[in-house]
Amino acid sequence: MGYKKAELTGEIINCAFEVHNELGFGFLEKVYENALYKELKDRGFKVKKQPPIKVFYKDEIVGKYFCDLIVDDKIIIELKSVETMENIHEVQLVNYLNAIDKELGLLINFGKSVEVKRKYKN
Repeated sequence: MGYKKAELTGEIINCAFEVHNELGFGFLEKVYENALYKELKDRGFKVKKQPPIKVFYKDEIVGKYFCDLIVDDKIIIELKSVETMENIHEVQLVNYLNAIDKELGLLINFGKSVEVKRKYKN
C-alpha cells in the first residue's frame, strides 16, 4: 500500500477505534496489541509485532527494548491501557523513534475512549 504518512496514521487510528468499539476498555495492553495487530494485518498492512530496538552509546549496544508495533516500516505504535497517559509515555515513544531512526510514532491509549498522540523524532 502506498499511503502517505498522514493517510497511514488515519488508517491506524481507524483500526484502533475499531478494536476499541469491539473490545471496550479494561483489558491489558497485550490484548489490545494483539487485536490491533490482527486488524491492521486484515486490512493489508505490513506489521511487525514487538520488534527489537537497540540502544547505542558511543557505537556500542547498551540496551534493547521492544516497541509494540511498526506499520509499513514507517510508523512506530506504542500502546497503553491506562486511565491517564503521562509525559513519560510520550518520552518513551520519542526515545524509540530516535533509537531506530523513524520520524513518526503514535501513542495510542485504550482507556475509556481511544486517545492518540502523534510524536515526532527530535
